[in-house]
Amino acid sequence: MKNSLSSSLKHPYIGIPALIWQLLFLYIPLLITIACSFLHITDQGIQGLTLEKIKYFLTPLYLKVIGFSLLLAIVNATLCFLVGYPLAYFLAFTGKRFKNLLLFLLLIPFWTNFLLHVYAWFYVLEREGFINNLLIGWKILKQPLTILYSPAAIMIMMLYFYLPFMVLPIYSSLERFNTSLIEASLDLGASWWQTFRRIILPLTMRGVRAGFFLTYIPSFGEFVIPSLMGGDKMMFVGNIISEFTLVEGSDSFGGAFVVISCFILIATALLFYKILGYSIQSRGKVK
Repeated sequence: MKNSLSSSLKHPYIGIPALIWQLLFLYIPLLITIACSFLHITDQGIQGLTLEKIKYFLTPLYLKVIGFSLLLAIVNATLCFLVGYPLAYFLAFTGKRFKNLLLFLLLIPFWTNFLLHVYAWFYVLEREGFINNLLIGWKILKQPLTILYSPAAIMIMMLYFYLPFMVLPIYSSLERFNTSLIEASLDLGASWWQTFRRIILPLTMRGVRAGFFLTYIPSFGEFVIPSLMGGDKMMFVGNIISEFTLVEGSDSFGGAFVVISCFILIATALLFYKILGYSIQSRGKVK
């Protein structure tokens, strides 16, 4: 530890290339996008500032799209938590000697192209796919379900793709958890649910918060999964931005919608951060 600290102090400029990379390919394009959304640009050049592009999107139609995206992100983050926490608990406390193998199986989908995952789910969810054939073969259904190109298909694919981002931070918190606290709680007469609610969950809320934002924020701007799995039947923030920037070639209008949607996303993220932060602060208060 001391050697690594002393070496980093000897080379204080080691992080400059990464900062330059972020400056060139993140911050400067972001500033240009924000500036274009407030500038009135014509063939003759910049004519001044304007709020017309912002006002264009402050309508019930586009606010409804932002609302759908918020709902998609919240539902996906919640489902990832409900599925991911038990999985992380199993990996941390029950996996034992198979822990590394199970973690490897959790991460291996990232080694293949994302579009391959989507098209593989087509064969699972389509009317003649694996799920419908299985349910019909078991005499549970008489007619196949229409799963593909529906909100259910979008949520299944979102859960599948973002689940590791929830599992890994929670697993990291649980792996460092002092299991003697669980034994003490059970010995004092608490049920397993009381132990989980008052000890395990509060003490791992930092991992839950990290996993929540790792799934919530990118889910808000997701457009590939809704487009492919939903069949363009529902519009989300990512679809609107790609429509203006890639199809219509109106980068300034796309930037204006980015500004509005990011403002709402940051506001909701701060709200959830405060709520989850309050849970962390009150973790030691047991009534």
